[in-house]
Amino acid sequence: MGRFFSDVVEQALKNIYYDVTTGKGKESFRQLELASAEGDGDATCILARCLCGYQYVWSGHGFPEDDSRAEKLMHKAVEQGSAIGVMLALRSGELKPWLRKKMPFASLQEAFDIVLEKAEQGEPFCQYTVGNAYFWWDFLEIQGKDRDSFPSHQAFKAYLKENISKCEDWFWKAFRGGMYHAANNLNRYYEQGDEDIITPQPEKAKDLWKIGAELGYPVHQYIYAKDLDKAGKKAESFQWHKKAAENGERDSWFYVGLAYEKGEVVPMDCSYAAQCYEKGLEISSVGCFNRLGGLYFDGKGVPQDYARGVQLIMKACEQGSTWGYIYLGKACLNGWGVEKDYAKAREYLEKITWVDREAYYMLGVIYGQGLGVPADIKKGVEYLQKAGDRQDAKAELAKYKKTLFGKWVRR
Repeated sequence: MGRFFSDVVEQALKNIYYDVTTGKGKESFRQLELASAEGDGDATCILARCLCGYQYVWSGHGFPEDDSRAEKLMHKAVEQGSAIGVMLALRSGELKPWLRKKMPFASLQEAFDIVLEKAEQGEPFCQYTVGNAYFWWDFLEIQGKDRDSFPSHQAFKAYLKENISKCEDWFWKAFRGGMYHAANNLNRYYEQGDEDIITPQPEKAKDLWKIGAELGYPVHQYIYAKDLDKAGKKAESFQWHKKAAENGERDSWFYVGLAYEKGEVVPMDCSYAAQCYEKGLEISSVGCFNRLGGLYFDGKGVPQDYARGVQLIMKACEQGSTWGYIYLGKACLNGWGVEKDYAKAREYLEKITWVDREAYYMLGVIYGQGLGVPADIKKGVEYLQKAGDRQDAKAELAKYKKTLFGKWVRR
């Protein structure tokens, strides 16, 4: 038996929260399922949390998201006598009166005290749970108090401030103990305060992601890397993205790949960039679909394969990205990897809202030559002129001349 929970639960907490780099999250998930079936309420509680999405568990584990199953498991955890299950059910709004009657505790305070004792002895998940009870005002229901319990509004506010402020210390303990999620609430506590009770202290929030990164939390390494990039510290940003990616934060593979593709802060290596982007496809990274598609289209670092390039870029487009429209327009215009389709080529190219001289050139060809549309030489010439000093645009433009009456015609 573990110090605070069963061996299965303590190992799961380590693999799922305190040290996600073990890569054993899914193994612990399966063990939790078995322990839950055997009546371990704490295992049922942690299992439920694993199914609640990235706000409650690291997305790098790849756990399924199933709110309906999570709700049923949370109810089961309460009935199985899990004190943390009671606290989490209360926090999530699932501790309805009928369920409260089924918990084997005389009161919410009794369940809270069990969690508090473990928190005081150093258990991070319990520290986080206690912090949340203060941060989200659950202590009111736990202690059975409300505004009418106090002689004045000032006394009630003093009580609120005394209790809410306790979350800060508990969150820091949980944060340093392995619960990276605690930093999210700390950040909110410092940035926003709490109504007119807790004054914001934004200066205390500025190093949270750096601290989390240094503690080894992949998601914070990713966030800190992005902050460094915004500050223009590209070399440092790259190093943290690389650490995050190697630790399992797959979103960072896009940024690592981009650095190698562009030759920024590292030697250019399109072949390795392609490998990085491939890893990002596992999480349907729009950026990775786009950039890898571009590499296949251009034959950089991978064998040129128009069909594969189009397929990847279309995946990104399906998620709302417009970055690859130039590639799709080019493919449809030339029949590269797809059937020639001038109408679709024009559709893609006209959706480009930024300056792209190659797109202007192709639109100039389409309208000037009447490909899939009635010829409109004037419009075609306007596009070709916008293409600037591109040699192909100049050559195409030379096919037209302006008459004495100012009309553009083919030579």
